[in-house]
Amino acid sequence: MDPVHKVNILLVDDQPGKLLSYQVILEELGENLLVANSAQEAFDHLNRADIAVVLVDVFMPDLDGFELARMIREHPRFQRTAIILISAVLLTDVDFLRGYQHGAVDYISVPVIPEILRAKVKVFADLYRKTQQLEQFNQQLEQRVAERTAALQSSTAALRKSEERLRLALDAAQMGWWDYDVAANRVTWSPSLVRIMGFSPESFGATFEGALDHVHPEDRQKFLGLVRQGISEGRDGTCEIRFVRPDGSVRWSLAAGQVIRDAGGGVTHFVGVDLDITERKQAEDRQGLLLRELDHRAKNLLAVIQSIVRLSRAPTIGEFVAAVEGRILALSRAHTLLSETRWASVDLKRLVDEEMAPFTSGQQANLVVDGPPIALTPAMAQPVAMVLHELLTNAVKYGALSVPHGRINLDWAFEGDSLVLRWIESGGPPAKAPKKSGFGISVISASLQNFSGNVIFEWRPDGLRCDIRIPRGNFGARKFPGSGQEEIVLSNAVAKSIPIDGGTILLLEDEALVGALIKDLLSGIGYTVIGPISEIGLGTAAARDKELSAAILDINLDGALSYPVAEILTKRQIPFVFLTGYNTGAIDPSYAHIPVLQKPIDADALKALFHRVDPVLSVTEPEIQIPILVQSARS
Repeated sequence: MDPVHKVNILLVDDQPGKLLSYQVILEELGENLLVANSAQEAFDHLNRADIAVVLVDVFMPDLDGFELARMIREHPRFQRTAIILISAVLLTDVDFLRGYQHGAVDYISVPVIPEILRAKVKVFADLYRKTQQLEQFNQQLEQRVAERTAALQSSTAALRKSEERLRLALDAAQMGWWDYDVAANRVTWSPSLVRIMGFSPESFGATFEGALDHVHPEDRQKFLGLVRQGISEGRDGTCEIRFVRPDGSVRWSLAAGQVIRDAGGGVTHFVGVDLDITERKQAEDRQGLLLRELDHRAKNLLAVIQSIVRLSRAPTIGEFVAAVEGRILALSRAHTLLSETRWASVDLKRLVDEEMAPFTSGQQANLVVDGPPIALTPAMAQPVAMVLHELLTNAVKYGALSVPHGRINLDWAFEGDSLVLRWIESGGPPAKAPKKSGFGISVISASLQNFSGNVIFEWRPDGLRCDIRIPRGNFGARKFPGSGQEEIVLSNAVAKSIPIDGGTILLLEDEALVGALIKDLLSGIGYTVIGPISEIGLGTAAARDKELSAAILDINLDGALSYPVAEILTKRQIPFVFLTGYNTGAIDPSYAHIPVLQKPIDADALKALFHRVDPVLSVTEPEIQIPILVQSARS
């Protein structure tokens, strides 16, 4: 028989949609798929062709699946045809028993798991094909045994090839069979399962207890329940369990077991198959991690927007709406560019172009941009976008872009150990230093503080000049959650009272605007704030050397954990709280008692947490400020 000979698989269901789904699931087996919408059509196919497997829906209008299975089995030609019943309703033990009594070899419940259905149909198809081959070989041997011994060797070789094909099929499906001899307490399994598990039954004495030792401790009771239920109640079952390989790695398996009885009805064996589902489980874990990371980033973005709304100032509601809307759109444009590169980096030139686009309608000649390609990290992209937006907004309202012939030159380059951006306005009204720092200057200073940068403003008669310096070290490799480092996810801990009122607070936060908002809120209730600090090294030094009343620690500072700072504060007996955008998982057990503030910040919750009446420390320590040099030039 041709080794690639296809067998016929008959699918019977009165619903065309379900027939189509079964065809799609089984198509990759490469067999001949025949379909029937009724029992009559099914018998027409059975009379015309040899069928290896019949897949029958239990509910059909003219003749139900039980009766169809019985009638098929009673025909001499189909006594060995594998019949699989499918039902979405009749799922009790009585229904299963009824199916087997009418000649079914398996009973599958809906929803159908495609991998299991394919695996079961493939096994029965291969068994049918193997049986047909054996019959053909036996006929040939009966004719030639007396005169051709060589024919026997040839047929034996063909049989071995057939077994090898079956082995390859099991390997390809990542499946293996196993057998537990109850009376002898002996476990055996297929070579394919040996390859999946990484060890053979002989390695542990082939006993059931030895096999159980290799099951993950958390899954042993589940596997014991499957076997005990089968032996004591005669029930088949499935369960997902983990096996620990000799090298310590873990493999997930979908185990399905079935009882084998002797002529007297006693249980002799419990046998089954294992489907390796490790890759599926790993994919589910990765998906869960991505969802948690998405939640974290969304909350961080909401916290930034919250900070924009609370810190923005304007004389009228209309101007306030316009200011907030413009700043949110600036963030949105940066976020879009980051999404295009899957949060890898953003080219500075493209970011500049995107932020300038809303301000350059009909004024392209008024803006001159020049600089080499520079990749900004995700941590830098949004703050830089906000800085550009504030400079552009100021230019439209008061500077070079407020008149037809005004001009802006923006260029950048690495000079020594820093990236220098120069913003030069000309042709517009004289620049005047503001009497007090507004939101724009606060955004620029807070954004640069995260990168140890500085800015120099020159208010000149021919227009504003702004020089920004960012240390080169900010452009090296940076870690982000999900890049292989330890994942940080925190539970919603119940906030406990921090018995302080006034004093000095250490603030660790890598989102510039979020840090500015928290600092503003704490300053409003009488605290001196050190920070916000965005680097673990600076935070560790401040926690060690400064006189502090309490601290707020963002748990993840641009990929680095703030636990070293928490450890120093704990040793110094300084109270602190964690701040995070994550909302699931578990904090380090040693800090499980620490209160957790969730992003976006609830201003009332923050004030309630820190506005207490029993001060622990009250030390006036000057704030850490970045060098913001405001110069006034007249020529």
